[in-house]
Amino acid sequence: MKRIAIVLLALAVLAGCAGGGTQSAVPENRVEALRMQLLSGDTSAVLVVAHRGDWRYAPENSIAAIEHSIAVGVDIVELDLQLTKDSVLIVMHDATLNRTTTGKGRVADWTLDSIRTLKLKNGCGIRTKHTVPTLEEALLAARGRVLLNLDKADRYFDLVVPLLEKTGTTRQIVMKGSKPAAEVLGLYGKYLDEVIYMPVVNLDREDAPESMEAYIAELKPVAYELIYAEAEDAAMPLRMRDELRGKALIWYNTLWDTLCGGHDDDLSLEDPDAAFGYLIDTLGARIIQTDRAEHLLTYLRDRGLHR
Repeated sequence: MKRIAIVLLALAVLAGCAGGGTQSAVPENRVEALRMQLLSGDTSAVLVVAHRGDWRYAPENSIAAIEHSIAVGVDIVELDLQLTKDSVLIVMHDATLNRTTTGKGRVADWTLDSIRTLKLKNGCGIRTKHTVPTLEEALLAARGRVLLNLDKADRYFDLVVPLLEKTGTTRQIVMKGSKPAAEVLGLYGKYLDEVIYMPVVNLDREDAPESMEAYIAELKPVAYELIYAEAEDAAMPLRMRDELRGKALIWYNTLWDTLCGGHDDDLSLEDPDAAFGYLIDTLGARIIQTDRAEHLLTYLRDRGLHR
C-alpha cells in the first residue's frame, strides 16, 4: 500500500507540472520573453538597444560586438546592412569600406571573397583581428539570444526575408522606417505578423501629427521611435507620451543631442537622471538606443527598471 501511495503521489506531482492549461505561457527562450515584453506594451521595464553592437568594446557591427552586447544583458542589438558586388548582405554601416575596414572604395564594388580578406577597425581607427560578418553569420550568432534591429534593411527586404527564414530568426527582428503607413503595408504587409515594424517620426516636422494618426489607424504599431531636437520645445514629445500611453511603447535614441532634445549619452555621464531619467520619467521612453549600453544598464538596474 505504501508503494502504491508513493506512485500515486508521484503521478499527482507530474500531473500538476503538466497542467499548463491554467498557467500563463512561458517563453521558450530569451527572444520570446523580450518579444512578449514588446508586444504586450509592458511599461514596467526599459529595453536597452546597443547601437551597432557595443562598438566601444569591439569593432562596430562585428560578431564580437554582438556577443558582448548579449553578455552584458542588452535586449536589442542594432545592425546595419550593405550589399556586396555579388549580392551578399553584410553587416556594415557605411556604403564605403574606408572608415571601418582596412579596405577602400564602395562596398558595392567588392565581392564577398574580397571583403573577407579585410580586417575591421576599432572605434579609434586601429586595425583589429576581426572580419566583416555576413548578415547570415550575425543572425546565427544572435539566434534565440537577443532581438535585432536591422537598420538600412528596407531596401533589401526581399533578400533579408529568405535569410531570416533559413536561420529561424524571423521573430526576433525589429525594423524601423519613416515610410508612410500605406506604403509600409504595401511593401511588408505579409511579413508583419512575424517581423515587428516600428515607425520613426520626427516630431519637429509639421506633418508629424498627421503621420502619427495614419500609423495608429492603419498599422497600430507596438512602438514608435520619436525624434526631437530642442530641449526647450518638448510640447510634442509630451503630447505623444499622452497619446501613446497604453497603446504603444516609445523609443528614443540618445546617440547625440538633436535626436532626443539634448538628453543624450554625453549628458548621461554627468547626470544620468537628466538624460536617461528625463526620457523615461517625463517623456515615457521604454526603449532607449545608446552608445553606452553598460552605463545605461547599470542606471536601469539601480532603479529596478531592467530585467
